[in-house]
Amino acid sequence: MPRITKEDKARNRQNILEAASRMFRSQGIDAVGIAELMKEAGLTHGGFYNHFASKNELAVEVCGASYAASLAVLAQAIEDGPDQAGSPLERVVADYLSTAHRDAPDGGCPSASMATDAGRHSETVQSAYAEGVEGYLTGFTAEFLREAEEKNHGLDPAEARHRAIRLLSEMVGALMLARAVCHVEPGLSDEILQTGRSHALN
Repeated sequence: MPRITKEDKARNRQNILEAASRMFRSQGIDAVGIAELMKEAGLTHGGFYNHFASKNELAVEVCGASYAASLAVLAQAIEDGPDQAGSPLERVVADYLSTAHRDAPDGGCPSASMATDAGRHSETVQSAYAEGVEGYLTGFTAEFLREAEEKNHGLDPAEARHRAIRLLSEMVGALMLARAVCHVEPGLSDEILQTGRSHALN
C-alpha cells in the first residue's frame, strides 16, 4: 500500500476542515458525527485521529478559520474605502444582512452560525469565538473613529467601541432571527433583514 505523502495528508486535513466548517455551521457541532463528517470529506472514519485529537480540537480550528475568512472580508472592505455602494461599514452591513448570507447557513460569518455552539461547548471553543468577536469589534471601532476624524467629529474611543458592540449585536441578532423564520415566514424574514440594513448604523 503506497505511503501517503505530506501533500496528501495536508489535502486530507483541509478537506476535513472544509467539511466540518460547512456542517458545524449548518447543523451544529453536536449534531455532526465523526463518521458522517469523514464521509462528507471523502475519507474513512478511522483517519480522523491522524489529523485531530478530538472533535473539540477540530471545532476550535474551524471557528478560528471561519472568523479569519470573515474578518478578511471586513478588512478588505475597510481598505477599499467608500465607493458608490456606500461607506465600508454600510457595505458590510448590506452584505451581512443580505438574503444570500441568510440563505447560506453553512458559510459566511460564524458569529451567527456558531453562537449557540460557542455557548455550549468548551472554553477553548468559546475562546476562539471570543477572539473572532473581538476582531469584529476592533475593526468596527477603528472604522468609526476613522469616519469621525474624517468628518471632524469628535468621538471618544469608548463610545466608538460601544457603537461597535451595538452594531455587531444588531447584525448577528437580525441574521439569526431572519434565518429562524425564513422557511415559514419568508416575508417576516425579509422584513427583519431590511429593517436591520436600514437602521443598523443609525
